[in-house]
Amino acid sequence: MQAIHHIDPIDLAQKLIRCPSVTPMDAGALGVLQDALEGMGFTCTRYPFGQKEKMVDNLYARLGTSAPNICYAGHVDVVPVGDVGAWRHDPFGGVIEDGILWGRGSADMKGGIAAFVAAVSEFLADDKAFDGSISFLITGDEEGPALNGTKKVLQAIAEAGEIIDHCLVGEPTNPNRLGEMIKIGRRGSLNGVLRVIGTQGHVAYPDLAGNPVPTLLKLLTALSSKKLDGGNENFQPSNLEITSVDVDNPAHNIIAGTASAKFNIRFNTEHTGEDLLDWINAEIEIAGQEFEGRIEADLSVPGHPFLTKPCTLSEKLAQAVAEITGRRPEFSTSGGTSDARFITHYAPVVEFGLIGKTIHQVNEHAKIADIKNLKQIYKAFLVRYFEA
Repeated sequence: MQAIHHIDPIDLAQKLIRCPSVTPMDAGALGVLQDALEGMGFTCTRYPFGQKEKMVDNLYARLGTSAPNICYAGHVDVVPVGDVGAWRHDPFGGVIEDGILWGRGSADMKGGIAAFVAAVSEFLADDKAFDGSISFLITGDEEGPALNGTKKVLQAIAEAGEIIDHCLVGEPTNPNRLGEMIKIGRRGSLNGVLRVIGTQGHVAYPDLAGNPVPTLLKLLTALSSKKLDGGNENFQPSNLEITSVDVDNPAHNIIAGTASAKFNIRFNTEHTGEDLLDWINAEIEIAGQEFEGRIEADLSVPGHPFLTKPCTLSEKLAQAVAEITGRRPEFSTSGGTSDARFITHYAPVVEFGLIGKTIHQVNEHAKIADIKNLKQIYKAFLVRYFEA
């Protein structure tokens, strides 16, 4: 194997942040990663999916051919910056000030990716003949609809005979301090759009109209008033949140012809997406029984709940976290969804990365010390993972 030089995680993180990779554009970020990984001997394959302006590029890289194959998964795409003028520094400048790296993606999750690449470089410099494989699955579609990213790459590499034995996703999992939390599962997500269609009319002649608003309110009340569950040993309670109600009626003397609403359910393993869809559809039928109009529903389940039970993967990672930070991390299933929901169908998966307090916000940032310590945690994990 060629001589491996240590990669500076801060320098690599800066290079990645300076690529304005707002979903679905990678803006050169995958090229930066590919150059670094090929320099360490990785075989890199790009997986573009989608069409024209919605094309998403993805990267799968592997070093080694034998099992076990530990895969690090993540994303180089970032959310929009919002009000550029409200940022302390150029959001794509990768500026370092007062021991902090500023920029979109510094915490979510270019800083984490850089830390793992740097950890691998040091691990390989120390142990060129480790028994197994290391791989990277990096997408440009995690912050978007997630249609042309991790899910399709997993399908493609599986069809090519690739096997991932364990996976570590580098999402920012820690609430306040590095080392607090490892994610071992996530709740599922169900999106709903309801549209009640009646007959527009004058408020003085309600018998000539069909008001959709009471029917929509009746349906929303039925959905939101139900206690879905009380949670369980591994998950917090499921919750339904109404996120939008819209009648689009500026007048006081008009009964609107349509009324719509949006909602989301974050659900645990007490439910499946299918049983929740059955319940929602039953409530729609009840709400529409005395209504002469119709109710349309657009329901989807973009993510199902999953749980990775404590295993070698989570335990060795927890040991590495404790070694570097001095604290034993909590195993948690809190928070939103991630691409781990796709990976769980192929291999045991856990998540661990930087601190998430500023992600998706103006002035997103990460402490230089945290990125360096994360690199040390990742390296300590690799040592444990491949130890005899």
